[in-house]
Amino acid sequence: MSEQDSLEEIPMSKLLLTSAALVFVVLGAFAIRSFAADNVVPEVGQIAPTFTLPSQEGTPVSLDSYKGKWVVLYFYPKDMTSGCTREAHEFQNDLEKYRAANAVILGVSVDSVDSHKQFCAKDSLSFTLLSDAEKKVVANYGSLGDYMGIKIAKRNTFLIDPNGKIAKVWTGVDPAHASDEVLTALAELGKH
Repeated sequence: MSEQDSLEEIPMSKLLLTSAALVFVVLGAFAIRSFAADNVVPEVGQIAPTFTLPSQEGTPVSLDSYKGKWVVLYFYPKDMTSGCTREAHEFQNDLEKYRAANAVILGVSVDSVDSHKQFCAKDSLSFTLLSDAEKKVVANYGSLGDYMGIKIAKRNTFLIDPNGKIAKVWTGVDPAHASDEVLTALAELGKH
C-alpha cells in the first residue's frame, strides 16, 4: 500500500478536523507566548523599570527622583472600590512608619488623574497616586490584567531599594495585609 493509498482511506472530514485542531494549537501557543512576554513580572535584584507618570495633582513624577529612598510601588485595579480603598487606607495609616524607614509610597492604576484626585480627596490620602492611562508602566511591571474585557492593573507590589533595584515582589496582594507585609520586609531588609 502506497502513502497516497493510505491518505485516500482517511475521510476528508477527519483530515480537515485534524488540520483545524493543529492550527488552533499553534495559534494558541503564539497567543499565550505573546501575552506572557508582555506581562513578565520583574524579579528581585533586577533594576526597576524607570518611568515618569502624572500624579493626582497632574505633576510628573519620576521613579529616578527617589534614588536614595526605598520606594513602595503598588499597583491596584480601581479608585474608590472596596479592596483598593482598604489597601490605600492601610498604607495611609502607616505613612509615618514609612517616612521613618526612609520610604515613599507610590500607588499606580490606569485611572485618570482626575479620578486619583477625587480618590485622594474623598479618602484623605496624602501619598502619591500615579495615573498610567496608557498602561505602559503597568505592563512593564507585569501587572496588566483584564477584568471582563477591561484592562486594569493587577494588585501587585514592588519594594525598590535606594539603589533602584527590586528588593521584594508581592503578586496577588491581599489588601488587608499589604502594608504590614511591606513594613516587615522593610525592617528585615534594613538590617542588612
